[in-house]
Amino acid sequence: MSEPTEVLAAAPPPPEAPETDTPPPVRRSVTARATLAGTVVSLLLVVAIVLGSRMLRDFDSALLPYAVATVFLAFGVAYRYTVWVSAPGARRLFKKGFGSFFSADNFRKAPTALPKMIATYLGFQKFLGARSRSRWAAHQLIFWGCLLAAAITFPLTWGWFTFTSSTGSGPGYEMRIWGLKVLGFDSLNILGWLMFHGLDIAAVLVIPGASYFLWRRMKDRGAMTGQRFAYDLLPLICLIVISVTGLLLTFSSIFLHGGGYEFLAILHMVSVVFTLIYIPFGKFFHIVQRPAAVGMQLFKYTARQEDQVFACKRCGEPIDTAPYVENLRGTMKDLELGFDAWAEYCPRCKRVLRGGAYLNHVKKGFK
Repeated sequence: MSEPTEVLAAAPPPPEAPETDTPPPVRRSVTARATLAGTVVSLLLVVAIVLGSRMLRDFDSALLPYAVATVFLAFGVAYRYTVWVSAPGARRLFKKGFGSFFSADNFRKAPTALPKMIATYLGFQKFLGARSRSRWAAHQLIFWGCLLAAAITFPLTWGWFTFTSSTGSGPGYEMRIWGLKVLGFDSLNILGWLMFHGLDIAAVLVIPGASYFLWRRMKDRGAMTGQRFAYDLLPLICLIVISVTGLLLTFSSIFLHGGGYEFLAILHMVSVVFTLIYIPFGKFFHIVQRPAAVGMQLFKYTARQEDQVFACKRCGEPIDTAPYVENLRGTMKDLELGFDAWAEYCPRCKRVLRGGAYLNHVKKGFK
């Protein structure tokens, strides 16, 4: 299909075909950088575990599989993130997003914008509520449940904080972080119950949220159309298995006097370790990407405050902020897509121009 003349004039010439099938050296360098970044980050985590656990004196050897999984998680996240930001589009998102995120100038212009966006975009994810309130509620349950579980599990696994008792069996306990006493509590009161059952509370939050999304993917035709088991269903199943087995461990210790505890502990450990290793290479990777999107929202917000709004080249209706449109055009040029000029038109005008091009250049041959 031919494009409008004004769009064709702005399009760059098509890229020349490579002469050989040899992978470009750029790709090899990206892989090397990503491997180096993953290795450095994982080694730094190992050092942090050793130092934070006071040379492994506070490290619980029973939690070794979890700690090893977090090291693999650190490598995978650093590797995948490096590969992601090496792509032209992601690189621009990263630079503009984090440039606005840490910009002192933006903070002076709108000092409340950053904390507000962190709260609404990262914390309460209000953009999901615009799509569906039930999906927003389910996502909130998963988000806060996983956040609570991570805040407890990671430092405990690394030996960064411990619970000790002078009597060996309570009820008085001390919580220590890096060997320093933070607070003392009685395990028989409400605070003590919350301290020792934080992971159970997290599981209670995660199970209904993950179950809702799993049910939706089984029933909703729109969700079923493009879903993949390993990408869309497996993460939800893992969250449910982790949460259910975690609750069963508590049930076994309280009501069954430890019956079946060893089997449940192994099943729980396997599910957690698998999920931690899976995170960088599956759907959960968006957790790591989201802060850059917050920076991009701030980038667009500050431009609106300065009335830098780009109007459609055809009808004059506002499209987005001028810096955002220019950034989008630059990304298209970097990718050599050849239609960066379309970013200057609103969605309606794009459809009108493409329809006119079809009538003038394609349908014309059938008259």
